[in-house]
Amino acid sequence: MSNTVTLGGNAVQVEGNFPQKGQAAPSFTLVAKDLADTPLASFAGKRKVLNIFPSIDTPTCATSVRKFNQSASGLANTVVLCISADLPFAQNRFCGAEGLNNVVNLSTLRGAAFLKDYGVALASGPLAGLAARAVVVLDENDKVLHSELVSEIKNEPDYAAALAALG
Repeated sequence: MSNTVTLGGNAVQVEGNFPQKGQAAPSFTLVAKDLADTPLASFAGKRKVLNIFPSIDTPTCATSVRKFNQSASGLANTVVLCISADLPFAQNRFCGAEGLNNVVNLSTLRGAAFLKDYGVALASGPLAGLAARAVVVLDENDKVLHSELVSEIKNEPDYAAALAALG
């Protein structure tokens, strides 16, 4: 299955099956800051906000990490997972420089299957190979409470809707 989003108004194909509210989220294994393979199961029993984006080195992606970091400190039993293709070194450098410690960065470095499994694989355009911008909120049992595939990659996600799903 594929969806279409835009980048600067130009259509971009997105491949895979984007999770919908009520569905069980696909399991995944991504790379943590210590380069360890980290499965979704390692966050079992916690609610999860998956903040998915192309690269920490773009203004909108950086803003989303900052905003979710700020919100995360007040969320009970919830972890914010910031997922991008950036190497763990770059993710850590950014969060260290910004003083962000309420989010967990995960890289698709060895987890390329995540992109299609979560329906965020950019298949065309200049960012092909990276993730589309999306937010998926999971409950303690990995059931999807909220999902948003952001229609214009340069736009921020709907933070209020994502956080409201946890309320």
